[in-house]
Amino acid sequence: MDSSTAEASTAEMYIGVDVGTCSVRAGLFTRNGELVSMSSQPLRVNQPKADFSEQSSDEIWEGVCSVVKAVAAHTRDNTQIKGIGFDATCSLVVLDEDFLPVSVSPTGDAEWNVVMWMDHRAKDQAERINAGRHDVLRNVGGKMSLEMQPPKLMWLKECLHEQCWKKAKHFMDLPDFLTFKATGSTSRSLCSLVCKWGFQASEEGERFWDDSFWQEIGLHDLVTDNHDSIGSVALVRGRRVRGGRVRRRAGRASPPRGDARWLRRSSMRTRRGLGAVGCRRGRGATAVRAARCRSVPVICGTSACHMAISERPLFVPGVWGPFYAAMVPNYWLSEAGQSAAGKLLDHIIETHPAYAEVMSLKQSDDHAQVFLNRHLQGLSEARGLASMARLTAQLHVWPDFHGNRSPIADPNIRGMICGLTLDKSVDDLAILYLASMQALAYSTRSIIEALVKHGHDIQMVILCAGLSKNSLYCQVHADALEMSVVVPEASECVLLGAALLASCAAAAFASPREAMQSMTGSSTLVKPTLQDRRFHEKKYKVFTQMVKHQDEYKVTMAG
Repeated sequence: MDSSTAEASTAEMYIGVDVGTCSVRAGLFTRNGELVSMSSQPLRVNQPKADFSEQSSDEIWEGVCSVVKAVAAHTRDNTQIKGIGFDATCSLVVLDEDFLPVSVSPTGDAEWNVVMWMDHRAKDQAERINAGRHDVLRNVGGKMSLEMQPPKLMWLKECLHEQCWKKAKHFMDLPDFLTFKATGSTSRSLCSLVCKWGFQASEEGERFWDDSFWQEIGLHDLVTDNHDSIGSVALVRGRRVRGGRVRRRAGRASPPRGDARWLRRSSMRTRRGLGAVGCRRGRGATAVRAARCRSVPVICGTSACHMAISERPLFVPGVWGPFYAAMVPNYWLSEAGQSAAGKLLDHIIETHPAYAEVMSLKQSDDHAQVFLNRHLQGLSEARGLASMARLTAQLHVWPDFHGNRSPIADPNIRGMICGLTLDKSVDDLAILYLASMQALAYSTRSIIEALVKHGHDIQMVILCAGLSKNSLYCQVHADALEMSVVVPEASECVLLGAALLASCAAAAFASPREAMQSMTGSSTLVKPTLQDRRFHEKKYKVFTQMVKHQDEYKVTMAG
């Protein structure tokens, strides 16, 4: 679909591209951060087995070209476009010597050559990596997640050796694949490498692969040819990726080139964070920017990513990092998260017996969550409750239906619901939806407590991406955290972040900070409702007990 939100002028333009879990989107922005046009296209996800999630790099690239062409049509001509920034999930793309897809699927179909970020097939490999206690693990919270690339590479070598490993020549993070397709450059983003591959970078400027790590986990073949298969050149934020082979590599699917010679990439989480962290609190010229090191941007989409920056390296068990200059120059990044956020709410809603009834009752253009938010308000008023929150007094949820990313860092943890009845009504669905939303907020609270315990000073949370458009989700977080929540007013904060770094790569601004000051806008401040403070304290106490009970059950069953 395409939507135009402003008239294109003759000024310079920047395109931000975001490849998410289920769609690829592009936004065209002015130098002042004004959204001129947006386009999106759905993506398929192949799930041949439980815990397997795969995609097609060809389909992704075709989608990128389609949405870029759609937004570029809103310019006077392509010479207005001075930069394109790519943002994507940290999925693993596998290609052969000729840069053609190599199957990562048990089906053997070469179309499926991307192991998605949320793919959990490599549990055993991740456990073996963590048992080795290599020094590389120090910068990933002490445990390497099975969502990172080394465990997935191990799985491909051990489980699909003939079908995949022997044919594969190039392994790329999805953002790096996109810049390769657009420019022909096989350089990698330093951000992607340090956050998801175990690459080492320091304040002193050191950058290197630790060959002993790859040898220890049985992937010594990746260190040959100067690490050519996983990346021998790592570019820092804001560096240009030179084009030159767009037509030959991309063929008919090439996006408009014009003057858009410089393309910028980093991992999805860091770019999205930049689009949010620069927003002004409040409106107008007197707005005050939130202090960088005292706020945590939360990118709340299919999953959720919580990012904290610091002036010195702070090591937090169960939290990825610290990574130097991975999001903001000269600062250290710590990244936590939830493996399922929006996906959890969708699952709760869509698997409930009342889902069909909700879909028939809601207004045609409304999301199911919009209907449920209104229904909850009416339900709490009808029951004479002091607040909507108290509808969940007897219903408790542990939200890790897809394992815990942070701060427990255990993919084997399961979701829990306490307080179910035989009720199949819309009322029951609405209350379960609210309890699940509260559980995500309590999970965020546990992450922030872990960050604070190890040296971070967190005073504010910034919510952006899909779930931030849900006003109830934002209010529940403010209440559960007892902390103000900032919501950027930019409707497409993720795309804006990608376009922002594209402008830096095109040398439109002297620095990312200057670009943030020019392109990011105002925000709304959501304050906590203190009347529910005691209620949330009790709910959070139950929340922390639930995972302890789950551990006890495991011990009992193993005895």
